[in-house]
Amino acid sequence: MKKIAIIAALVVGLSGTLHAAGDAEAGKVKAASCVACHGADGNSLAATPNFPNLAGQHATFLYKQLKDFKDGKRKDPTMSAMVMALDDQGMQDVAAFFASQKLKAGQADPALVTAGEAIYKGGIAEIGVPACMACHGTTGTGNPGSGFPQLASQKAVYIEKQLKDFRASAQSTDSTPVGRYNDANKMMRSAVKRMSDPEIKAVAQYIQGLQP
Repeated sequence: MKKIAIIAALVVGLSGTLHAAGDAEAGKVKAASCVACHGADGNSLAATPNFPNLAGQHATFLYKQLKDFKDGKRKDPTMSAMVMALDDQGMQDVAAFFASQKLKAGQADPALVTAGEAIYKGGIAEIGVPACMACHGTTGTGNPGSGFPQLASQKAVYIEKQLKDFRASAQSTDSTPVGRYNDANKMMRSAVKRMSDPEIKAVAQYIQGLQP
């Protein structure tokens, strides 16, 4: 079975040739408009679980996502509008700032941990779902060199939506792209296309409980 992750992020899609070279101090100023959703230190509020934590995420991955929003390769009306004011250096600076922040630990729903752990560590062989840890590591630290994001303590609601968006794109027969499709070589779409809602929910909860 080809070992690829079933999650990513703020998503998979980063080429190893991309290297963010931002200034974290400059990024703190430029990120002023981001804090309402993502928190002053990149830890989004518990009251807004649909907004991802950005603290401690790999700078190269954050930069790639910002660039994809600006270029239209990743769709979100709010984010697309927010990044329009940033030039390339600005995106690198913002990415560097959030990457420099400390991620706060999350907690998983105990009722879903066992099922989520089984998927995260072993995949679902009978339907071709690979283990998440193959790309994102046993503790969810990811691999910045390969473009795989950190997942540890990411908001479960956000993870669920991203997985469902990748799945929607994978299952779509429409010529117009739907869902999310900025993953490299369709890796995430291939991984999640057969997953059920309960399976997605369980692995998202397990990820939320992984300690940074």
